[in-house]
Amino acid sequence: MAKSKETFGKKEKEKKRLKQQQDKREKMEARKANAKKGRSLDEMMAYVDENGNLSSTPPDPRHKKVFRQDSIKIGVPQQHKEEGDTLRKGIVSFFNYAKGFGFIKDEETHESVFVHVNELSEPIKENDHVSFKAERGPKGLSAVHVKKSS
Repeated sequence: MAKSKETFGKKEKEKKRLKQQQDKREKMEARKANAKKGRSLDEMMAYVDENGNLSSTPPDPRHKKVFRQDSIKIGVPQQHKEEGDTLRKGIVSFFNYAKGFGFIKDEETHESVFVHVNELSEPIKENDHVSFKAERGPKGLSAVHVKKSS
């Protein structure tokens, strides 16, 4: 008697492949049976309520908000002038001569402004009162023309 050429593993793989094909055919037939073709436009519509959630019911027209077209502003808003030629005053909160930089706390806005040793007209140290001009740097405001004030 001749031995079968198919091994147990090959038979199992073939059964698995046939089972997958059968499952695929059944899913395809189920999709075709449940297809919702021919639905009306109202059934397909989705609405957004006042909270931004999707719903199947149209919104109440009494809650409708009307916007005037001329009240909508398109473009970049005007920026407030932060820096410029105005002389600011502040207190040196940190300065390290070894590293060559520090920070000045502005007296008006109470924000920290970066200062580099190259922008000093005279040596400063922590807790000194200084006057300076602010310029927009790559990472924020930078103090320039820094002088000690008495």
